[in-house]
Amino acid sequence: MKPLLPPVVVNGVTIDPGRIAAEAQNHPAPKGKPGHAWRAAARALAVREILLQEARARGIAAEPAELAPGQWETEEEAAIRALLDRAIRPEPADEAALAAHYAAHPEQFRAPSLYEAAHILFAAAPDDAPARAEARARAEAVLAELSAAPRRFAELAAHHSACSSKTAGGVLGQLSSGDTVPEFDAVLAGMEEGTLALAETRYGLHVIRLDARARGEVLPFAAVLPQLRQAHDKAAWLRASRAYVDRLVAGARISGVSFRRDGGI
Repeated sequence: MKPLLPPVVVNGVTIDPGRIAAEAQNHPAPKGKPGHAWRAAARALAVREILLQEARARGIAAEPAELAPGQWETEEEAAIRALLDRAIRPEPADEAALAAHYAAHPEQFRAPSLYEAAHILFAAAPDDAPARAEARARAEAVLAELSAAPRRFAELAAHHSACSSKTAGGVLGQLSSGDTVPEFDAVLAGMEEGTLALAETRYGLHVIRLDARARGEVLPFAAVLPQLRQAHDKAAWLRASRAYVDRLVAGARISGVSFRRDGGI
């Protein structure tokens, strides 16, 4: 009987189908398309085999490094790391280019904004659609009440909120960007002082009141230069490593899986 999936062979070495099946668990697949995960796993193991073959051809070996307390690389992982360290030469950072990026995108380099806010939480689990609908209806009703009578915020927070801040009239104190979940942060960032808004987060629905905001200043170039260098170095290493792997793949004899962009076999 013909196998459902073809054997994957790299320069004459057949990759164990069991290893591909195990690796596939690490590659999410669209619903109804299990072959997507299998192809991604097969490509990942084919690249690993190519790198190991290249390391052996160069006579490269390395001592496994300790990744975390008690967690060590395998000998194969160490060999691949040593190969990439030797073979990859990322493009160095150009400070003038980094300065130009900084000047063109100043909003990316602001210090965190500070907020003074209060909220009323109507809790609902993200996967409970009926509870979310009920929470939204209750939140919208309270928002309407507050639009007519803003001074009732503390009273309504004490009566309705599922957050412990209800005992302080819903007041959250001083917040900075990133102190709350992104969905809450995004609503805060778009509010004007003294206004009310509705936010939906993983915790439920929130009626938010923004009392004050201090917008963060754009940080000086010297302060963000280390961050820019780090981001450049990471991106440059990824580009160089992909180009190196692409060259090795182009020169290898691979059957059973395709490296075409459409992912076909």
